[in-house]
Amino acid sequence: MMRAHSWVHRRRFIGGNRGSACQDEIMTSAPLLPDYSGACISNVIPALLGHAEIGRGWMPEGVEDADQVVLLVIDGLGWDQLQTHAEVAPVLASLSGGPISTVVPSTTATALTSLTTGAPPGEHGVVGYRIRVDGSTLNVLRWTTEHGDARNRIVPSDFQTSDLFLAQQPAVISRSEFHESGFTSAHLDTGNYVGYRTTASMIHEVTTRLHGGDRFVYAYYDGLDRIGHEYGHGGHYLAELAYVDAMVEAIRSRMPDGAALLITADHGQVVTGTDCVEFDNDVLRLTNAMSGEARFRWLHARPGRTEDLLAAARDAHGHQAWVEPVEAVVDGGWLGPQVCDAARARLGDVAVVAHGVRAFVEPADMGRRLIGRHGSLTAAEMRVPLLLASR
Repeated sequence: MMRAHSWVHRRRFIGGNRGSACQDEIMTSAPLLPDYSGACISNVIPALLGHAEIGRGWMPEGVEDADQVVLLVIDGLGWDQLQTHAEVAPVLASLSGGPISTVVPSTTATALTSLTTGAPPGEHGVVGYRIRVDGSTLNVLRWTTEHGDARNRIVPSDFQTSDLFLAQQPAVISRSEFHESGFTSAHLDTGNYVGYRTTASMIHEVTTRLHGGDRFVYAYYDGLDRIGHEYGHGGHYLAELAYVDAMVEAIRSRMPDGAALLITADHGQVVTGTDCVEFDNDVLRLTNAMSGEARFRWLHARPGRTEDLLAAARDAHGHQAWVEPVEAVVDGGWLGPQVCDAARARLGDVAVVAHGVRAFVEPADMGRRLIGRHGSLTAAEMRVPLLLASR
């Protein structure tokens, strides 16, 4: 078992120990920031594909010695949620490893891109779920704007230019329906893309690649996050978590000797339920547009009104969120030690980052009421597992 790291509530993520977390404990005195030079998902693939020294001290013991590695990304598998429901996932709970951090914001589009590029968000520029681009708002996962399909207008390979998988071309195993999407083009190398329709097919594709001699395989599963969004963390979620646990064991039992299955996630999740906050009218009056998502909203100020917007947002919502100007987010290293010009241009003027378990709804998406959400900088969203199953 890898030595557990200590965990303290402070501005920099430094790891964690095993234990449970409940919704009432999510509030922290300060946002939890990743250590972009250490135990962070942006360093997992660099450590696996050529820079093993990066992972020393936090990568599970035994990975370096493995003949083959599968990196299985389970969307939405937060460390805190796994500890709370460990009895439902005995295989995962028994594995060696511990928690590492995701990136900021703790959302799929940003985190998966950091994982595959090995770069913080400030470098790769996919800075959220919804991003303002040339006066429109790009939904990154769908790669659409208010005007529809944006693949020809916002070319994915131009939008995100960082190398993928350290310029290597491993097998990428993900859902067949994602193959042609703009986001897939932006964050995955589609030249060796293997689509699957069912979970059994995914298990088959992974193990077939291993038995065929592949040294590294990347696989992605999104069922747990989908269930959490729609149903919260009740019975449906627990059934899905048990299913994921069985899936992990199925892969492990079919791997060749000497292979390793490394499991991580893009973010955790909190249950916001009906705790949805509408922005104060004074804030809306000063806001030209919004981007991001309900747990990490970017407010784009009307011309010349940035300071007024910051003051209004802090006055109205400072007790519900961390409300920060863009300069504080950039200079504070939330997006990494460097923020390129393209990434900076995609940010708003004021960040409203929810604490507790609330969601900040935008008038444009008032009809979409998710139960489970993520994006903010609480422990439940920022801590993800890095676990090793070997043969």
